[in-house]
Amino acid sequence: MIHIPASIEVVPKQALESAELPGLFPAGTRVYITDIGTDTSDDLTAAAKRVRDLGYTPVPHFACRRLTTRTALEDRVNRAATEAGVTDVLVIGGGLDKPAGEFASAMEVLNTGVFERNGIKAMGVAGHPEGSPDFSLDSAMQALREKQAFADRTGIDVRIVTQFGFDPTKFIGWADSLRAEGINMPVHLGVAGPAKFPTLIKYAAMCGVGNSIDFLKKNALSLTALAVGHNPEEVVGPIEASSRRPSSPITQIHVFPFGGLKKSAEWLVKRGSWDIKTSAYPSALFA
Repeated sequence: MIHIPASIEVVPKQALESAELPGLFPAGTRVYITDIGTDTSDDLTAAAKRVRDLGYTPVPHFACRRLTTRTALEDRVNRAATEAGVTDVLVIGGGLDKPAGEFASAMEVLNTGVFERNGIKAMGVAGHPEGSPDFSLDSAMQALREKQAFADRTGIDVRIVTQFGFDPTKFIGWADSLRAEGINMPVHLGVAGPAKFPTLIKYAAMCGVGNSIDFLKKNALSLTALAVGHNPEEVVGPIEASSRRPSSPITQIHVFPFGGLKKSAEWLVKRGSWDIKTSAYPSALFA
């Protein structure tokens, strides 16, 4: 059976310092590098370079409302491309109530042309199947239509990468609804890797995923669930089955490794989404 492929994300400190990272993922795996506004351009560039040097595909985040000036944006994209070989990025709003600089939305950054000028070939943009406290469902869909138009205009291979959640039926229904809105970008659905329920509740609260908090709290009432933790298969299994339909826009999952990189990697290898033997380094999983 062919299993749905998976990407994963790391924080810059992990990308720069983690001794587990070599050999932990298959060669070419998309490794998203988060940007929460506290890391320097030097560190973000170095993090992407190490990910590239380890044989993976670095996908740095550009959180648009956290960006300052056009000059700083141009410099950061150029350094990512020239120093770290970046050709794939994730462009998201950034979640701040007030922009830190010149950009209030992802489209404002996309319309600068900075990614085309620096040879970016692929791009993820944000999707919110459960909605967001920052904007309405209608405005979110309009933003995706604008990003579809950007993809059509530029030829950049744009995909939708969603926030994580725990209701596969809702996620699948949301993905299926996109085509009727004129949106045909492929969808990579966000899922949480293996982790304890208190950890997931903490991250769901930080990310504003309200429906997921309710789901997690109900499930965490079980003592067995508290001891065993979240089983991602309950989410991924139905998503994977749905992705096999010819009409499905779902082509991949994106894993948030809240329980740790190694635990998520072990799960992905065991379920068959990853073939660790393709790694450029000896496997750290079975050492």
